[in-house]
Amino acid sequence: MRLQKYMAKCGVASRRKSEKMIDDGLVSVNEKIVTRQGINVDPDKDVVRVNKKIIKLEENKIYIMLNKPLGYVTTTDDERNRKIIIDLIEGVKERIYPVGRLDMDTSGLILLTNDGNVTNKITHPRNEVIKKYIAIVEGTPNKSELTKFRKGIMIDGKKTSPASIKIVKNYENESILEIEINEGRNRQVRKMCEAINHPIKKLKRVSIGEIDIGGLQFGEWRYLDDEEMKYILSL
Repeated sequence: MRLQKYMAKCGVASRRKSEKMIDDGLVSVNEKIVTRQGINVDPDKDVVRVNKKIIKLEENKIYIMLNKPLGYVTTTDDERNRKIIIDLIEGVKERIYPVGRLDMDTSGLILLTNDGNVTNKITHPRNEVIKKYIAIVEGTPNKSELTKFRKGIMIDGKKTSPASIKIVKNYENESILEIEINEGRNRQVRKMCEAINHPIKKLKRVSIGEIDIGGLQFGEWRYLDDEEMKYILSL
């Protein structure tokens, strides 16, 4: 089995992230650091370590949704000792990791699993899984700004895919927007709103594809139900 595929199946990260971890020299096979892509490993014989920790295939697959509070980072550990979302998941023995990420100053829906195949399904650009956000921004976008947002905006030297945006409610100095994107670039929604001159004051993700945050309160989590799992596996 290819090393990056094995890492994904062990729940370390998606295949693409696993490849980067290999490039960064964080992975060893039988006590030797590996930086070359595409090597094969035997799950029954080889000892694979990531960040010096042995990884193994998890028999029990876990699928969780969490309403991430502000102030938490979406990683499994943090060198700067910031609060991590894994600390909010109690009673789960399996090694799980977040699917994609949310900024520290963004709240809302995040999925966690130890199933690398499901992670790949949700995060791979070809599947174009829609992520919906509710944003409070400064001022109210006008018609031309909304059109610019919908057609795609140049951020970080690359144009975003077409997106959806509508005004839910507007006040004197701010407005509430519903935004949908099918990408997952770094701080994308914030950068897009800044590009149309309406910086975000507050941002929350409320759905990923057909999986909705519902009545889940900040810091609460639950396992995905049968309908949600059926949707993920259908991608």
